[in-house]
Amino acid sequence: MFIGWDWATETHDVTVMDDTGKRIDRWELAHSEEGFAKTLARLRKHGAPADLPVAIETTRGLAVDRLLAAGHPIVPVHPNAFHAMRARWGASKAKTDAGDSMKLADYLRTDGHMLPRLEPTEQATLGLQALTRQRADHVEARVAAVNQLVALLDEHWPGGKVLFADLDSDIAMAFLEKYPTPASAAKLTAGRLEAWCKRHHYSGRKSGSVLIERLRVAPKAASRLADAVAGQLVRAQVQLVQGIRATIRTLDRAVAEATESHPYAPLFATMPRIGKVNLGQIIGEIGPILERAQTCEQFIAEAGVVPVTRASGKSHTVAFRFATNRRARVALTTFADNSRHGSDWAAKIYNDARARKKRHPHAIRILARSWLRVIWACWRDGTCYDPAIHQANNKIKMPAEEPMPA
Repeated sequence: MFIGWDWATETHDVTVMDDTGKRIDRWELAHSEEGFAKTLARLRKHGAPADLPVAIETTRGLAVDRLLAAGHPIVPVHPNAFHAMRARWGASKAKTDAGDSMKLADYLRTDGHMLPRLEPTEQATLGLQALTRQRADHVEARVAAVNQLVALLDEHWPGGKVLFADLDSDIAMAFLEKYPTPASAAKLTAGRLEAWCKRHHYSGRKSGSVLIERLRVAPKAASRLADAVAGQLVRAQVQLVQGIRATIRTLDRAVAEATESHPYAPLFATMPRIGKVNLGQIIGEIGPILERAQTCEQFIAEAGVVPVTRASGKSHTVAFRFATNRRARVALTTFADNSRHGSDWAAKIYNDARARKKRHPHAIRILARSWLRVIWACWRDGTCYDPAIHQANNKIKMPAEEPMPA
């Protein structure tokens, strides 16, 4: 039996088809607990859940989670791939919910042996993945909020924008909260500004006289808003940035705690220049690929650091791989870029790629492929990464230590 599931936000359509292509059953269910419970019970009448694979156009969501929990093999079908197959059921490419569930079931019947199946991820890995992804979303939101704050300052107080770039981020936020407009900072002197910076533990890269001079020579804003309104806008944006920064710090602590207790953490924690957050990202994004990959080459391809070859007749192109898990590739390339500053082996691979005229992003992906082979070996054998053994096995000559003076 083969199941086609056309999902939506309010209703779903399900078709059951046998191996001859005959539709055995078909129904529509509401997106409710009653609808899911009745559907799972109705599916059990057609056989054991393990023998009823389900084709669906997504890899996540409530429907996928409930089907996996019930024991059904999930075969995710990309919407673009499914759309390209519509011509086999008619040139018009007609679309209805009932028709789509039937076509998904038929597609699973004819081509299911070539489609990968979705395997449930370990709960610890899934939790770490959720934490790191939410942190990445908050970092993106912080960047957008800071950019909006800079745009506000550029419009209403260019001098504040100058100091925002000079001061440390925490101090800059505190300064703008106290002095959100030119009028509020009009009575500042070099001494008062320097004393204020010292109270807030400023690093002291620039003296108070330099900071006040940069503040005074900045162009005056031509804003038509009143100072009170401009001040409210700046303060509100500062509070937004500070709130996002607080949530990121909270998530950092949660990621660190989840990473320490994860069973994969000891395998990769000793890799060069891999911080706690990046280690959590590597485990959360690369871990599920490790769990389902059959070979090292499949593992590397799914991580998105190999190019795509297109060859036909006399044409032959090797292009960047766009269809991949972008979060996994970003986490991996971030680590690879950092690792070349802490490992002679990684630095040699990167420098050799650059010597072959590869651009920096391409050289980083080449290095990432090498690291994925190391990660695969560690995970396959259950051995922790040992920098000393790795350097010796790869015959990287370490620089000789200079003798200490007597």
